[in-house]
Amino acid sequence: MQALIYLGIMLAVIVVWFLLFKRPVYEAILISFLVLLTVTTLRFCITGEGVNTWAKVPTYINKGMSTSLLYSMTAFVAMSIILTKTKIIDSSIAVILALLGRVTGGAGYVSVVASSFMGALSGSGPGNVMATGSITIPAMKRSGFPPELAANIESNASYLGNMIPPSGNIVAALGALTGMAAYGADYISQGEFWIVMWGCSLWFILQRLITVFIFCKAYKVKPIPKEELPSLKETFKKGWQGLLLPFIILAPFILDYFFKDGFFTERLGKSGAGNMSSSLLIFIGGLASLYAVIVVLLKNHGSDRRSVTPHAIAKMFAGSVKTIAPAIGVCVIGYMIGAMFTDLKVTDELLTFIQSMNLGRFPLVILISAITCFLGMVIPGSSLVVIFGPTFITVLSAVGVHPVLAAAMLPCICGVMCGITPPLGLGMYAGMSLAESDFGKTLKNNLWWVGAQFVMQIVVLMGVLPIMGLPYSAL
Repeated sequence: MQALIYLGIMLAVIVVWFLLFKRPVYEAILISFLVLLTVTTLRFCITGEGVNTWAKVPTYINKGMSTSLLYSMTAFVAMSIILTKTKIIDSSIAVILALLGRVTGGAGYVSVVASSFMGALSGSGPGNVMATGSITIPAMKRSGFPPELAANIESNASYLGNMIPPSGNIVAALGALTGMAAYGADYISQGEFWIVMWGCSLWFILQRLITVFIFCKAYKVKPIPKEELPSLKETFKKGWQGLLLPFIILAPFILDYFFKDGFFTERLGKSGAGNMSSSLLIFIGGLASLYAVIVVLLKNHGSDRRSVTPHAIAKMFAGSVKTIAPAIGVCVIGYMIGAMFTDLKVTDELLTFIQSMNLGRFPLVILISAITCFLGMVIPGSSLVVIFGPTFITVLSAVGVHPVLAAAMLPCICGVMCGITPPLGLGMYAGMSLAESDFGKTLKNNLWWVGAQFVMQIVVLMGVLPIMGLPYSAL
């Protein structure tokens, strides 16, 4: 089967380049693209079968660069840099720590809540582990959490950000759904899709909190010492502005969800309301960034104010090119590979192969979850969503999974699972470095988290749990 051969070649190149040569992921994806171009073109020249893909490189580049979703991703990556550099979220974490640190295992719950929130805004799993974990991991260790458990709580919570709006993976998942001929751009608005994403995310946050509770009982963890807790009054006074960020980011999508077909359609017309909905992702990142800058200007003096001048912000982005470029590069190349796979009918063959197995809903959900888990060990989650998202949506919807739920779970089964599963589970390594934990113990403990994540994915995809924004009649 030609599709499996091409997939095998791509995986082999990524494994060698990324895992053996220790080169960046975006390089591995690019090299695999070039190798596939060469292999498929040679096959065309020798046998006359297939496609001369090298001749179509300009088309693939245009496909990768022309999608509006790419620019939305860029906007949110830029937003994450400003929010991180201005440290507006640090004060929010302190408020959460002051609230939850008093209960048994409170530092673990703080890690889940704060890291999920921070991960959704930052868009960087390992970066979020290092930023939030520098506060939560020491607090957990002082509460009696074993180092390996502290490392895994932080890394597993941080990667939940991949499925919580406004994560870039969610933009890619929406594109995978609305880019399919069977559904189209008008099938669901961004606001409606985000509501479903929050509905899915809440269950996984709850699952993380329950897992922390179980481990706290097993290890007899204690509350954070009172003398080490920050004052709730003082932290709220200093950090209340940061707590408004979620409302600034989420409010437009909530308004779009509830009022698009009534209030906005009556005043803007159906076309105008649709255009407003589709443009939300373009300006929300900029709005949140502007708010962060205004907070710094109004709240601080001297050097802090100078850190958000136009010149300083330009230098901020210049210094963060190494952060922005790989994330955007992986997405662009992922779209290019997706376009090439369409020409080569790889996804069609993979779809036919899965459908030929005639699996029911439950075994197919397990199979798709296992495939994404395996592929996620060597391929970044964002690339999985872009390349294989439409195929997974098609096969899952064919056995009764609602297509919106299938699309909403793509960032979870691809992005989250990719981030926590070794060997590509970079969050675990970041957590280990902060917790100074033993690799063997951390890996063994991590397998419990991976297993719980896998089971939860199956439960949600099977429609066992109610999902906010997804009508029961659609299940």
